[in-house]
Amino acid sequence: MAKFYVNEPGRDAVRRLARRSGTVATSGIAIAEVAAAFHRKLREGSIDSHVFEALQGQFRHDVTRGLWTLIGPTPALLERVRALFAQLDRSVFLRSLDAVHLVTAKVERFDRLYSNDTHLLAACPRLHLEGINPIADLIDR
Repeated sequence: MAKFYVNEPGRDAVRRLARRSGTVATSGIAIAEVAAAFHRKLREGSIDSHVFEALQGQFRHDVTRGLWTLIGPTPALLERVRALFAQLDRSVFLRSLDAVHLVTAKVERFDRLYSNDTHLLAACPRLHLEGINPIADLIDR
């Protein structure tokens, strides 16, 4: 979602996909992840404090008006995340918040998940989800 806002390679592809989809649903943890991504850009010097504040404000506005459908992580969903880790093979690299996204998609009966995170995409088949990188064409060039 952060790529939707930040002026970097892949932004246009992500925006086109979001507009075509009509509804973009994801775990509510995306609020923290997007805020952290904006802060990382500030910390790294890619954006200044004015741009950082504008991005935070735009994202907050978009969440409030329903541009993003956010699905809260319930205790039952988090238990499913725990169960997922309990059965994963040791060769699977999966971060905790990525697991929350995967399980949210599964619980909501989504059939695919969009991300440009290679580890997250590699874990999608474990939950019978199609992992799609919306900016793969840019990476292959």
